[in-house]
Amino acid sequence: MTDYPNSTAIRMCAATGRPLRPGERYHGVLAIDGSRFVRSEFSLEGWGGPPAGAFGHWMGRVPTTGDAQRRMPIDDDMLVECFHRLDGAMEPEKLNFRYVVGLLLMRRKRFKFDDVVKSDDGESLILRDLRTNVKHTVRDPGLTEEQMNTVQSEVFQVLGWSER
Repeated sequence: MTDYPNSTAIRMCAATGRPLRPGERYHGVLAIDGSRFVRSEFSLEGWGGPPAGAFGHWMGRVPTTGDAQRRMPIDDDMLVECFHRLDGAMEPEKLNFRYVVGLLLMRRKRFKFDDVVKSDDGESLILRDLRTNVKHTVRDPGLTEEQMNTVQSEVFQVLGWSER
């Protein structure tokens, strides 16, 4: 999952090709192209709804020079949407992404750890959504600490968020 665009350098409307200006609102889109995550941005006039293959979308604002030091807020609902869309995925990149997003949602107190289930396939976490009380099974891909840090950085970069 290391083949993705540098999200801070996009700032170009995917529909019109026009550069997005500081302070301008835009629609961000996350899509899956094969086994890689692709991020696109659309100006308001270029937005016709999520394109085919969209995994998730959100609205944002291009930072102005004074906003450059301010951190973008993390959208928990967007994380939950990404988490749900990856349910059932078997590709290692998608499993890793979903696992890290689940852990981030626990850290943000949207999900709560309930249990660990062991099977022939390995261990899975049982996480409960505190808003809906729905339980989710998340396969533990057995990432090393270094791999975990790499995937977390990729999650933040693909979604356009700075690490906290």
